[in-house]
Amino acid sequence: MNFAAELFGAGWLWGAGVLASLVLVWIVRTGPWASLKQPARLNVWLGAAVALMLVWRMKAGVYPGLDLHLLGAMVATLLFGPQLAMALLGVVLAGVMLATGGDWQSGPLNWLVMAVWPVICAETIRRLVAWRLPRHFFVYVFVVAFFGSAATVLAQGLLASVVLSAAGVYALDFLAANYLPYVLLLGFSEAWLSGAVVTVLVIYRPDWVVSFDDRQYLKNK
Repeated sequence: MNFAAELFGAGWLWGAGVLASLVLVWIVRTGPWASLKQPARLNVWLGAAVALMLVWRMKAGVYPGLDLHLLGAMVATLLFGPQLAMALLGVVLAGVMLATGGDWQSGPLNWLVMAVWPVICAETIRRLVAWRLPRHFFVYVFVVAFFGSAATVLAQGLLASVVLSAAGVYALDFLAANYLPYVLLLGFSEAWLSGAVVTVLVIYRPDWVVSFDDRQYLKNK
């Protein structure tokens, strides 16, 4: 998904800029930035940013504003927490825009739809599963990382559809026929990739995954 500024009126772009600024202030004030002072942790964060830049560059789409690509929002949230995940995806978006000559006017709107909202969904899913289901390794991997990733992509696609429809760019019936079915397929791809990545990390590098605790998910299970 890559919204071009020409698809939206000035009100949408200014409103997105204001909202994005408020989110950015929250991230700066509440994010666990001290953790990035550890060289190993910073290297993981930067490495994830580079990897996701490559993933985001691999996209498919026919109509303007309806490009499809994997997000990595759930993996980023599980690894770093919501604030650092939003910042990470913001860096990814900026890197992709620099590499492709993207439209900076639509940057805040793209960040809100492709980074902030998916991370909010991912963190909400993680918290709901932790609250309602047992703390178990397979619950974490299959329910949170696998199915949660698919749900996050679907939520992102639904919000993008609402935004495009509300702005008068595309009609809802057009999006339902030509966009949302592909979002569903993308969700399964994201689920498999995220599930595999998280499984490998919690087995071999659990210290990289801030939301995973051996004592809760493995001990006496």
